[in-house]
Amino acid sequence: MRKYIFVTGGVVSSLGKGLTSAAIGSLLECRGLKIGLQKLDPYLNVDPGTMSPYQHGEVYVTEDGAETDLDLGHYERFTNAVLTRASNYTTGQIYHSVITKERRGDYLGCTVQVIPHITDALNEAITSAEDDVDVLITEIGGTVGDIESLPFLEAIRQFALDKGRSHVLFIHLTLIPYLRVSGEMKTKPTQHSVGRLREIGIQPDLILCRTEKEMGSELTDKISLFCNVEKPCVLQEKDVDYSIYELPLMLHQQGLDRILCEKLGLETRDPDISAWAELVERIKNPKRELEIGVVGKYIVLHDAYKSVYEALSHGGFANEAKIRLRKIDPEELTPDNVAARLDGVDGVLVPGGFGERGFEGKVTAVRYARENRVPFLGLCLGLHAAVTEFARNVCGIEDAGSSEFGDQWTPVIDLMEEQKKIRNLGGTMRLGAFPCKLAEGTRAREAYGVEDVQERHRHRWEVNNAYRNTLKEAGLTIAGVNPDLDLVEVVEITDHPVFVATQYHPEFKSKPTRPHPLFRAFIAAACAPRPEPQPKHNRATA
Repeated sequence: MRKYIFVTGGVVSSLGKGLTSAAIGSLLECRGLKIGLQKLDPYLNVDPGTMSPYQHGEVYVTEDGAETDLDLGHYERFTNAVLTRASNYTTGQIYHSVITKERRGDYLGCTVQVIPHITDALNEAITSAEDDVDVLITEIGGTVGDIESLPFLEAIRQFALDKGRSHVLFIHLTLIPYLRVSGEMKTKPTQHSVGRLREIGIQPDLILCRTEKEMGSELTDKISLFCNVEKPCVLQEKDVDYSIYELPLMLHQQGLDRILCEKLGLETRDPDISAWAELVERIKNPKRELEIGVVGKYIVLHDAYKSVYEALSHGGFANEAKIRLRKIDPEELTPDNVAARLDGVDGVLVPGGFGERGFEGKVTAVRYARENRVPFLGLCLGLHAAVTEFARNVCGIEDAGSSEFGDQWTPVIDLMEEQKKIRNLGGTMRLGAFPCKLAEGTRAREAYGVEDVQERHRHRWEVNNAYRNTLKEAGLTIAGVNPDLDLVEVVEITDHPVFVATQYHPEFKSKPTRPHPLFRAFIAAACAPRPEPQPKHNRATA
């Protein structure tokens, strides 16, 4: 029978439940098990698609086009789990589905209540993500004690009662704060957090303790006694020294995967964690260090570009390089200061985004990278900036721009026809995986090694086909095209070390053990000696 693991969090938010769930999944895969991963989010938004990155971090897109929580990115980077829209449910989705049923009369006149109707819908959501897996790991968002989380916790309490406790395991991630004034580590917040869970009717089987310092046996014994958890099942997640990818090894060394299998009655092969050990060894011993300039409007919040930063690291792993980030606010970037702000970087990356704020700074960064032959990678809005810059400064279309920012621009970037009548913003973009055919002899084709690829999208605006010939004749290579919709997917400049921009988001498909081909090639170019700048190729000198 399928087994279930529920991961909850206590004391404070942002402890790393997503990373912990992903690491647990990776360890179970190392034992030959097929796992599934899921996130239940307590917020009322139907999905994070309309939320500011400052509120929620990046929006992670699955193959089937769901806009989801960024923790799903951790799940895919650490495991081989197949994630879909059933891998992320929110309070908004659950209440919307229940109210829709009520309006249809599906409840036959019953009074619709949180229990049983909302909790039943939550448990249906859990089983919808089961698929053909041995173990389903479900992370409960938020923190124990939050009003929003109560129906979720009640639902998983009922779920364990229905499935049987031998098939369900509860893991509680908590914080052991270190008080520098007294030099003590305190367990009282953990005791209170577990107490709240037990009041609801959930007894954790394991407690994972986030710590700054090493926990001694005295603390472990105390938590075991006051939280009613066996001593071997109180484990620590000490802050890592080098990388989040150390986490599976840290938990394996404490026997977490063995304990999980014993408690759930899972018979598995001996674990093979050699791939993680080799990766961590590579991370600890880079041969070089590179600095990549990231010119993005949301750089204030690291999680806003989480997958981009991780994909850059993965490209570094493949090239035995440590990546340092130089985060640059495009609103502060001008033609007068761009050389100083980007001086010395080994590569320039312009990530995605929406809205006009900072766009001109991104265009300025693109021009600097093009004219100074600095390796460049543009993603989504980064492609729009690259095409706009090329149209203005090489093609001579001085007012080239995007119709996203108004009708004062010549629209080299324009809204897709099917998007022009849309009024509701949520979930209505071009979302999920679409095919791309790569042209022979291009850098992109060389990086991938194949002609046909599938990549994930999240956007409304595209390169305007009316200007494709103008751009091509001026020297911009159309390296990739959607074969079904005849839309530009990849552009590049051939006589440049690496100047590639994509309409899609390659960062979503990068893994630490399998870096995305474009990020691997971008970092490889950043590692190479810098060629001398060529004469400026623009309308003033062409």
